[in-house]
Amino acid sequence: MCRPSLTIARSRRHIEKYYGTNETGRFPARLQPINIKADVDRAGEFPSIRDINREIRRLNLAAYAPLRYVLPQKQAAYDAKYRVQVRGGEGFFRQADREESLVQLLRINVLKRMESAVSSFALTVERQLRDVDAMLAQIEAYADDIEELDISDVDIDDPVFEPLLVGRKVKVLLTDVDLIRWKQDLIEDRNRLSTLLSAAKQIGAARDAKLSALREMIAHKCRHPINPGNRKIIVFTAFADTAEHLYKELASWAKEQLGVETALVVGSGRNQATLPTLRTDLGSILTAFSPRSKERPPELVGEGELDLLIATDCISEGQNLQDCDWLINYDIHWNPVRIIQRFGRIDRIGSPNQVIQLVNFWPNMELEEYINLEQRVSGRMVLLDISATGEENLIEQSAGNSMNDLEYRRKQLLKLQDTVIDLEDLSTGVSITDLTLTDFRIDLAQYLRDQPGKLEGLPLGACAVISTNDADIPTGVIFCLRAEGAAAERLRQPEYPLAPYYLVHVGDDGSVLLPHTQARHVLDRLKRLAWGRGLPDADACARFDRRTRQGEDMRHAQKLLAAAIASIVGKNEERAVASLFSPGGTHAIKGDVPGSDDFEVLAFLIVLPKAAQQAQSERIDA
Repeated sequence: MCRPSLTIARSRRHIEKYYGTNETGRFPARLQPINIKADVDRAGEFPSIRDINREIRRLNLAAYAPLRYVLPQKQAAYDAKYRVQVRGGEGFFRQADREESLVQLLRINVLKRMESAVSSFALTVERQLRDVDAMLAQIEAYADDIEELDISDVDIDDPVFEPLLVGRKVKVLLTDVDLIRWKQDLIEDRNRLSTLLSAAKQIGAARDAKLSALREMIAHKCRHPINPGNRKIIVFTAFADTAEHLYKELASWAKEQLGVETALVVGSGRNQATLPTLRTDLGSILTAFSPRSKERPPELVGEGELDLLIATDCISEGQNLQDCDWLINYDIHWNPVRIIQRFGRIDRIGSPNQVIQLVNFWPNMELEEYINLEQRVSGRMVLLDISATGEENLIEQSAGNSMNDLEYRRKQLLKLQDTVIDLEDLSTGVSITDLTLTDFRIDLAQYLRDQPGKLEGLPLGACAVISTNDADIPTGVIFCLRAEGAAAERLRQPEYPLAPYYLVHVGDDGSVLLPHTQARHVLDRLKRLAWGRGLPDADACARFDRRTRQGEDMRHAQKLLAAAIASIVGKNEERAVASLFSPGGTHAIKGDVPGSDDFEVLAFLIVLPKAAQQAQSERIDA
């Protein structure tokens, strides 16, 4: 009988910590990242990124904000038609505010496209210019002798009303808007966009300083490989337009100057390769690029081999490409996790390479200044969200995306300039975009098979005592709690999928060492403490019994439990208090914040110091 196979994704650190690499093979050594800050224009005539950002912030983007121009006496009708309920109807999110937030996102996108490649920036500006021209044409064609209608009586999807409406998802009647002001802002946008487009189109391949720096990097790597004979390079970019531009400019050059075959993977049916007989589906291209890791059949050897792969993030996860030893981020992704996932394509166990290299292209400015530029663009968006709902970033409320935290991103990007970050180093909650808990679930399933009925028979409040031999794991208590009744529902947050279960590590001094949002780190510590210990820690149990008089004096543990619960409900409490100041009204009503009576202690692990350390501590106290 054929049994289905199961693949479990485990991180580098996890494998090295718990499984070792003697049998499976080792990981390659990581060289310190190379950071490149290239100019835009070799001639030095194109404006700096800070100047471009200033122009982006001046754009009205009026074509994407029709509600901004609705006449004051008509605004109430549009609010009623398009507003969105939040917090179960306790407040409303005005569509006009959402529209302004989306305009800020458009500004961010233009800036990110400029950071990626001036060619991609030009395409985006050109598309926005076409939208402005189309909107101006629609306004010019408007006949002002049309009978006035009420938007509440209009079916915006009915083709009959199409000549009278303007907008995409959110549509407004042309009779209800200030056409003079709207037209003025559209003309201003058209002028600014035309100026930006004219400047961008001056930068061809010969003047593209960033492209030139990439060429130099590729040539140097191919002529001076870091592993004998290995000339393979992956170039990642966030945008398909940038990837296609790089393939167009690099493929022929690399073949003629370096003897290197190139492929493009963008995940949208537009893949290309310079090998004439190679099929351009994803599997064929990746197999030709990394034939060893992909176990290419001997009969396909005649198709040739690729050494330069230009790709978007469609291959940033789930692909073994460890034949390659050099990865270039041509632009810096908004999400630091994505950068780490990209590098994970070559940072894999069993790599034939002794060392691997990460190269990052950054905007030509100090990172702090770069983050501040983005903050100026996106900060207004967050303020709009708060003013509308009392909740930060409602646009992302279902995604639970902590990567929108600019301070968090600043810290991670600073680290990336000096080292390759492991996923475990990212202080995020449990997220599908980071690491899942699959490996722990597999361990649990194995235990249930080996010990049938044992776990189910344990009483609530089961306790174990253990001494730590690991200097990285402080003493204290690890609690596993479950929220009960109405509190379980009140505490539920979209960014924390493990609710109503909470894992918290509290130190002996009452400080929360690992909050429930870092459940994976707590589980890591549990596993490190308990791995290979099939019998009770007799010495630790004896010391615990002496300290608590055979478990009769549990006041210290109760104090730590209170700290654990406070750390869970604290965020909820902050949200409730914050809502007192929001226009949507408060949800900080009596009984809204759970307390100790709303939790069940399922189990807890008491972590004691080693006997020698405890004896020394007791002598000092005496």
